[in-house]
Amino acid sequence: MTTPVSVQFAATDLDAISAHTGQVAVFVEASGKLDQTARRINRLTKGALERFAESETFADLSVGQAHVLSFPAGMDATAVIVAKLDRKPTTEDARKAGSAIGKAKSSDSLLVLGGNIHKAAEIAQGIALRAYDYRDHKTGDEKPAPGGVVFMCSRPEEAGAEARDLLSVVDGVFFTRDLTNAPANHLTTTEFANQLAELAKLGVEVEILEEDALEALGMRTLLSVGQGSDSPSKVVVMQWKGGKDEAPFALVGKGVVFDTGGISLKPAAGMEDMTMDMGGAGVVSGVMKAVALRKAEANVVGLVGLVENMPGPNATRPGDVVTSMKGDTVEIINTDAEGRLVLADVLWYAQERFKPVGMINLATLTGAIIIGLGHEKAGVFSNDDDLCNAFLAAADAESEGAWRMPLDPAYDKQLKSRIADMKNVGGRAAGSITAGQFLQRFVQDDMPWCHLDIAGVASVAAETSFAPKGATGWGVRALNRLIADKYEA
Repeated sequence: MTTPVSVQFAATDLDAISAHTGQVAVFVEASGKLDQTARRINRLTKGALERFAESETFADLSVGQAHVLSFPAGMDATAVIVAKLDRKPTTEDARKAGSAIGKAKSSDSLLVLGGNIHKAAEIAQGIALRAYDYRDHKTGDEKPAPGGVVFMCSRPEEAGAEARDLLSVVDGVFFTRDLTNAPANHLTTTEFANQLAELAKLGVEVEILEEDALEALGMRTLLSVGQGSDSPSKVVVMQWKGGKDEAPFALVGKGVVFDTGGISLKPAAGMEDMTMDMGGAGVVSGVMKAVALRKAEANVVGLVGLVENMPGPNATRPGDVVTSMKGDTVEIINTDAEGRLVLADVLWYAQERFKPVGMINLATLTGAIIIGLGHEKAGVFSNDDDLCNAFLAAADAESEGAWRMPLDPAYDKQLKSRIADMKNVGGRAAGSITAGQFLQRFVQDDMPWCHLDIAGVASVAAETSFAPKGATGWGVRALNRLIADKYEA
C-alpha cells in the first residue's frame, strides 16, 4: 500500500537553508513581496529569486501554482520550488499551493520555508495529497523511497497539531486510491475483505458476511450479481465506535471488483477501466480508516457489498426475477445495471440492523451521470434537505465537486415491470435519476439519505488539483468533514 510522505514541523532556521541537499520550497506573494526566508534564498542565489518574482513567468502563474528553479547557484539544494501564495491565503489556495509543491516533489527530502504564512497545516495536507504514486505492480524501475518533508514555520507546534487530523485523512484518501487503482486479479473480493479486516488494528470492528450468511439474510439481489463469478460475494461491516450511545451514521458502498456487464456484456473497448467499479466501497473504506486514525468522536458504520459481475454458467440472465432482502421482486432487464442490486440489499440491511441517524451510499453507478456532469462533479440525490445541504457544504469546503440532482415520483413509471414489482433499469432517458429512484425504494420513509453517483469522479484520465491521473479518492475528505461537522460529539 502507498504510504503518504511524512511531514514534520520545525522552527525556522535560516542557517540550515544553504546546506539542505534536497529540494527547498518557498512562498512568494502575488505582489512579488519576499518574506524573511525568501530573502535568504534570494541572497544565497545572488538575486535570482527576486528576478524570478519580477518575471513574466511569475506573473503568469495563478495563485497556488508553482515553478521549479533547478540546481540553484549558491545552494546545495537540487531545486527551489517557488509557490505563488500570499501570507494570508484562502484555505483552497493554501491547499492548491501545497499540491503544486507535492507535484514537483522528487524522491529527495523537501524543506518547506513557511515563515509566518497562515494555513500551514492545509499547505502540508496539499503536499501530502498530491505526492502520490501508485507503484504496486511496477518492476525494474524501482524508485527510491520518497524523502520526508520538514515544514519550517513560526509556530511549528500549533501547525503540527492542526495538521495531525488533516494528514490522517490523507491516509484514508491513499487507502481509497490504492484500492481503486488495484487490478481485479489482485483485488479480488476475498483480498478486498482481507484488507478491510486489517482496520481492526486501528480499533475498527470488522465483520465479514459470507455467502451462506447473505443467503440466510435474503440478500438475493446482491447474490444474483456475483453468480457468474468464482469469486465469492461478501458484505463487510466496519464499525467505529467513537461516540457515546447514539445511533451510528451509516455509509454504504458498491464494491464490484470487476464489471464485465455479465450476460449484458460491455463492449471490449475501455473494459479494463472497470477495475474501478468498486470505487464506492473504496471511499467508504477510506473514510473508515480516516475516522479511526483521527479518533473521531462519533459512531460510524461502513458497509460494503463486494461482488464480481461475470458471465458464466450460473450468471443471472436478462429476464430473471429475484427477490430482495426487503421482499420486493426485481425483474433484471440488464445485468450491467448491477450496482443498484448490490446497494439495495446492503441499504436495507444497514437500516434493519443499525437504525442509523442518517445514511449515504456511494457508487460508480451510471455512465449517464458523466454525460450530465462530466468529471468535475458527482451527482447527489437525496430525500432530506438538511443532510443533502450539509454534505454539499462539506464537499464545497473540501473542493470536491458535487451537484444535487432531482428525485421525483414522476420517474417511477419508467421502472414498472409487467411481471415483478419493478425493473432494474428505466431506459436511457434520465438514467441516473431512475437509478436513484430505484435505490430510494430501499430507503425507509423516515431515513435521511443521500445517494452519491461517483462514476465521473472516482477515477479520471487526467490529473486533478490534488491527484495524478487514475483514482482520486474523491469523497473521503468531504465525508470526513460531514462526520466531523454534523455527527461528532
